[in-house]
Amino acid sequence: MRIILVGIMLLNVLLISAQKFIPVDPESSVNFTIKNLGINVSGKFTGLSGWIHFDPANLTESKFSVSVNASTVDTDIKARDNHLKKEDYFYVEKYPRISFISKNITIEGVGQYTITGMLEIKGTSKEISFPFTANPVADGYVFKGGFKINRKDFKVGGKSLILSDQLSVNLSVLARKN
Repeated sequence: MRIILVGIMLLNVLLISAQKFIPVDPESSVNFTIKNLGINVSGKFTGLSGWIHFDPANLTESKFSVSVNASTVDTDIKARDNHLKKEDYFYVEKYPRISFISKNITIEGVGQYTITGMLEIKGTSKEISFPFTANPVADGYVFKGGFKINRKDFKVGGKSLILSDQLSVNLSVLARKN
């Protein structure tokens, strides 16, 4: 009897740790804002994919591996979007995805966390950390967070007097059980 109970407990632990969530692209958003000629220009990416292992009770086993389709860059101006897809900006022909893979997640408060990981844009990887929230919903979570990066750290665009180096990224990701 004791062996059966231990077996059931072990199976439950394995099922919980093996559980993963898949981002739901149409119900998620990856938005950015950058100053151009002193005016905020907003844009977004779609084509969100990947997987998320998230267990607030076991953050050491939690991990995010997600990416967006770089060719979906959308600033509501087609000519600008086409320019952003070229070699001097996102070079989508050679680097079709922008990806993030987490290394560490820490708890900051109830439903509040900090995630650290590698952001890869245009073949350049850089470690970033940012706060996020995790709100449970039916069959998953809504993860929200944001961070700032320097576009030149990722070789996106060159020196410019009119385009800011800093940009803000805001995320809202609905992820459901796989």
